[in-house]
Amino acid sequence: MPPAFSDKVSVMELLRQSPLFSSLTDTVLQDMLRHFRRETWKKGRCPTGPGTEQRFHVILSGRLKMGQTNPETGRMVTLFLLGPGDAFDVISLLDGEPNPVMLEARDDLELLSTPVDEARHWIELHPEFNRSFLPYLGRQMRLLADLAGDLALHDTETRLARLILRHIDNGNPAHPLHLIHDLPHEALGEMIGTVRVVVNRQLQHWQREGVIISRRGRLEIQELEALLKKAMQSIHHHGGKSRNRSY
Repeated sequence: MPPAFSDKVSVMELLRQSPLFSSLTDTVLQDMLRHFRRETWKKGRCPTGPGTEQRFHVILSGRLKMGQTNPETGRMVTLFLLGPGDAFDVISLLDGEPNPVMLEARDDLELLSTPVDEARHWIELHPEFNRSFLPYLGRQMRLLADLAGDLALHDTETRLARLILRHIDNGNPAHPLHLIHDLPHEALGEMIGTVRVVVNRQLQHWQREGVIISRRGRLEIQELEALLKKAMQSIHHHGGKSRNRSY
């Protein structure tokens, strides 16, 4: 059995902020914690191999990039940028197959992990966990569908606007950005299928227009309505009918 957490209360509070665990009772959470171990990954670490694939992870702090790369060109696309409360890899958890993605810690990461077989057991044993797990899986599938739609249907300016809008923290009236606020332009490019120079040129243009502002490497929205219009403009250019209004 894994050693007991010395700060079990604080770990439970962090888990309660996760959509996967927020509805669980203290009894169920305490039972799950007995099967977790705590891990730390340094920024820039790119773990690979069976040890990672055979464990189900929950992020307590920091950000993790999940992406795929073309070995011939070196081009990278980011599939998910995960933060505190997120879990990975939920698809491998279900089908038992290795997921050919690259993992990279964008910050120093603190995580909990448990064997995949144990996490599968929770889905069967705890109906309340299953009720949270299915919507979480659905949200990740929707994010992949949005990414595929953006790459196929929209120009670079629209894709960048939609990316920013997806990461607005709606709990704050000032609309601060969540997860992507301080990412380098290269990382933003990987999230929308383009390169650093294109993102840099677009953000500079928006800054001159007063739509966004960059302060000490942190991106902030100045004119939300203007950004919303830019997110819809390529749709309007294709006959005025919105085929995808999900941001």
